Amino acid sequence: MLPLLTSPQIREADAYTIANEPISPVDLMERASRAFVSWFCNHFPDKKNGITVYCGTGNNGGDGLAIARMLNEHAYKSISVVIARFSDRASDDFNANLKRLQQSSIPVTELKPGENPPDENSPVIIDALLGTGLNKPLEGDFKRLANYINSLQRTVVAVDVPTGLFSEGEIPADAVAVKADLVITFQQPKINFLLPDSARYIDCWEAVNIGIEENFVRSLNSPYQAVEDKDVRKMLKPRHRFSNKGTYGHALIVAGQEETMGAALLSASACAYSGSGLTTACIPKSGLTALNASMPELMAIPRNSAEVPAIEWDKFSAIGVGPGLGKGEDAKALLADILTNYEQPVVLDADALNLLSANREFWLELPENSILTPHMKEFDRLFGEHKSWWTRVQTGIEKAKEYKVNILLKNDYTIIISPDGKVYFNTTSNPAMASGGMGDVLTGIITSLLAQKYSPEEACVIGAYIHGKAGDELALPGRLNVVLPSQVAARLPLTMAKLMT
Repeated sequence: MLPLLTSPQIREADAYTIANEPISPVDLMERASRAFVSWFCNHFPDKKNGITVYCGTGNNGGDGLAIARMLNEHAYKSISVVIARFSDRASDDFNANLKRLQQSSIPVTELKPGENPPDENSPVIIDALLGTGLNKPLEGDFKRLANYINSLQRTVVAVDVPTGLFSEGEIPADAVAVKADLVITFQQPKINFLLPDSARYIDCWEAVNIGIEENFVRSLNSPYQAVEDKDVRKMLKPRHRFSNKGTYGHALIVAGQEETMGAALLSASACAYSGSGLTTACIPKSGLTALNASMPELMAIPRNSAEVPAIEWDKFSAIGVGPGLGKGEDAKALLADILTNYEQPVVLDADALNLLSANREFWLELPENSILTPHMKEFDRLFGEHKSWWTRVQTGIEKAKEYKVNILLKNDYTIIISPDGKVYFNTTSNPAMASGGMGDVLTGIITSLLAQKYSPEEACVIGAYIHGKAGDELALPGRLNVVLPSQVAARLPLTMAKLMT
């Protein structure tokens, strides 16, 4: 897992690297700036375009000065620097890099408090005004300058963090920040980059390695982690000779009404495609023909709306419940029967979550380590309205601990919160997957992994990753602009096989 650090932890990791590599602070800044420039040069190869670097007087501004000098050394023809000298304070590393810059021919303009910036003609702007230390909204001269940069509608590349954006914590709805087309950030993404609240400030980001001591970073035990390909490769268990269908468990998907059989079919098919030895769907009797026609490998327990079917719940290795189930009395009675009689973790999605939010007594019956898979609106129905994604994550941590459950909060970077307060950000998926039914497929995958004896935490991490990875493979450039849930389900065996090689 890639640890995601808070701003104080980033400063602690920098200080440790400086003391123990050892390396001087200005040389670490030089290394970070060189990593920035290397990535920038590969993606902005036109050296005739003008570039203006806007610098504050702290260490982020020092990075900007070093970047301007290095771009000039790489033969970019029109580099200029604007320094926002809005206070008398300046960091030592900023001053050291200013002296180095003054030995070049790069023009430097200094803005004093209350002054208007000069007319801007460069098509590319590099934002190095403020870094990770920001802990309050922009105001005064910095706020005016950020608004000015945004008004130019130029290509903006931010150094580490866009000016005005918090690295972590709640982003006020009316916050003013520089809007970056690209952020080249150091070592790892900042936590807020992975939350939707940052979308109005960042189009895309790229993390560049600057050689921060990795073992020390891991020793900080950040609860926030990004899931990497290598993590899932380690978790996945290849199939062995002499195994059989019983080896991989018997999963039950409880889903669907007459009008919503698609949700049940998608969830059950994904369960089978992701490796459950046996998959049974508990569906309305009227859906049997559709089930048999779409996927004859699936078994069925038919039900009607008049009574709860007599099912030996404990004969199943895992149960997923909710997709298309409805919120009527029959669905409520069915969920109550499962929660009362099944002692293993269950996967709750869609209408099961809506029933859980409307019937608080169900929380008392919820087996430990169960998995809740809400999207944003379902999360807020469960735990109350939230104004930001940061507060949702904090509530998720609190509630996962309180109820001893895993919460998988669907998002571009799906967020998995374990009962011990760990927060995992999934790093796969793409906009082509924005299609109804994707959540049903994810429920089937997670239920299948539980049936195969993965732990609930592993089932969430692996499930979210392979779900998004299958969609990524289908949506590679030149392939599909829209990826349908049934295509993701059918892709799963190949995606999993590739990860196991």
